[in-house]
Amino acid sequence: MADNVRYSDADLAEFKALITEKIEKAKYDLDLIKSAYMNDSTNGTEDTSPTFKAFDEGSAVMSKESNSQLAIRQEKFIRDLKNALIRIENKTYGICRVTGKLINKKRLELVPHATLSIEAKNMQ
Repeated sequence: MADNVRYSDADLAEFKALITEKIEKAKYDLDLIKSAYMNDSTNGTEDTSPTFKAFDEGSAVMSKESNSQLAIRQEKFIRDLKNALIRIENKTYGICRVTGKLINKKRLELVPHATLSIEAKNMQ
């Protein structure tokens, strides 16, 4: 691959630092989501009325489902970021998988796991 169709090693090092930082934050957020999911099952005795209990159980189920969906999405985000690190090591990071052109640096700063340029994304 010629040097003009990939980012320089210095650029790749910058992206690697950015992605590593995002992975750490994403893992922290995932831990918070999982701890919220685990703590949702506490059985308090504040409201023992059957009416309140039915509403509370429905709310708890919805909260667990929503936390579960958030956790799955966060795990996918972490996986995508780790895949971006592999592309950095392979020196293929930042190359659009459809057009073969470099993805705009600003786009990669905002969406570091992007594999498509704006041009390719618009074609979809």
